[in-house]
Amino acid sequence: MTPLADLTATELVARYATGDLSPVDVAEAALARAAAIGPEVNAFVLIDRPGALAAARASAERWRRGRPAGPVDGVPVTVKDILLQRGHPTRRGSAAQPPGDGPWEEDAPAVARLRESGAVFLGKTTTPEFGWKGVTDSPLSGATGNPYAPARTSGGSSGGSAAAVALGAGPLSLGTDGGGSVRIPASFCGIFALKPTYGRVPLYPASAFGTLAHVGPMTRDAADAALLLDIIARPDPRDWSQLAPGPGRFANALVAGVERVRGLRVAYSPALSEAEVAPDVAAAVRRAVDGLAGLGARVTETDPPLPPLAELREAFHALWFSGAARVTQHFDAGQVAALDPGLREIRAAGARYSALDYLAAVDVRMALGRAMGAFHERYDLLVTPTVPGTAFAKGTEVPEGSGMSRWTEWTPFTYPFNLTQQPAASLPCGLDAEGLPIGLQLVGARHADALVLRAAHALYAAGVAGVPGPPTPGPG
Repeated sequence: MTPLADLTATELVARYATGDLSPVDVAEAALARAAAIGPEVNAFVLIDRPGALAAARASAERWRRGRPAGPVDGVPVTVKDILLQRGHPTRRGSAAQPPGDGPWEEDAPAVARLRESGAVFLGKTTTPEFGWKGVTDSPLSGATGNPYAPARTSGGSSGGSAAAVALGAGPLSLGTDGGGSVRIPASFCGIFALKPTYGRVPLYPASAFGTLAHVGPMTRDAADAALLLDIIARPDPRDWSQLAPGPGRFANALVAGVERVRGLRVAYSPALSEAEVAPDVAAAVRRAVDGLAGLGARVTETDPPLPPLAELREAFHALWFSGAARVTQHFDAGQVAALDPGLREIRAAGARYSALDYLAAVDVRMALGRAMGAFHERYDLLVTPTVPGTAFAKGTEVPEGSGMSRWTEWTPFTYPFNLTQQPAASLPCGLDAEGLPIGLQLVGARHADALVLRAAHALYAAGVAGVPGPPTPGPG
């Protein structure tokens, strides 16, 4: 039988409803996994065992009375330590910013919706400082390892969340994505993640990285992501840029998913015309695309109308580095000295950009958005690798010996779609020769979140998506 800690949220809720499982037993199993992965993987900055068990006992009583609070009542959840969670400090991976003395009374919108739905919060997960890079290490919490090979990186910046989900410390996690930060670690850790259309999930406080930053679900599969998105996409008045509620439930879009993939117009771009992709990654993604075609999708190998990656990267840097300068603007000399050295470098670069430089980057962004809008008139979905390679050594921003200097150089498939605010998902599609997960990215037009989830679910249902899990640590 599947251990309790390895069940999906969908499976848990179904078994709570029949009385076959207790939320208390499930919380104990998830907490055991969270404790077991602590020393080697380092996915958590905080585990709230008393709070989780109290919430699980309250959930068990609601289920006993047949009155669950919501669709994920009793399901263990983790929260990236970028998002506010009532009762706990939000450190954002920074040793330069003290947490204060509390009482920390506010939940971020997505956290509040999960609390209303009866979720059991296990703890907060690791992040690089202010989520600034595509790997997870920080002066505050150290480096987070990969579930498949702890000496490798989990990716980032939602690396703690990805590792927790992969290793059974809760089937659901909230991550944030400003340039690939749910998709990169999902690819490296063998899980599913969705960056929804910007504004689909309300965010408060607003990110220093502006409208590049999205909140998204990190889960074991697309069905759990749809379940979670239905909850966290509910309105919150604190986010003035949120979208209106969608036309229906995302979970309903998955019904008959395989049949509804038939006839989809899919553009397959192996390299966005110029990225260098590892052979194992290229082969695994191509096999998955063949699987999509086997389900009846009409696949065309073609590239989207992107400008040269160097031009895109410079525009992204103008926006991203300026955000880093803004979030640390009021730090004194001692605080600046305590920052991650890489963050210190990009904040200095960000402070040198002028308003005209920033607006020129916005122009690049708007032109790209128009071009991708026209592209999606011809194609329903774009498929690419999520990352050109697999997990490299932890504690480094770029692969050793690569000659690269910044994380954006090895993530050409992710940050362009933060510029355009499109929905994009990563799903596991194989393992490389070293047994490390490989991710495939599905990108949809703005507002086509349901379509992305439907196609991803169809790939899971057909056995195209999904990889064997990592070695299981400890009990549960």
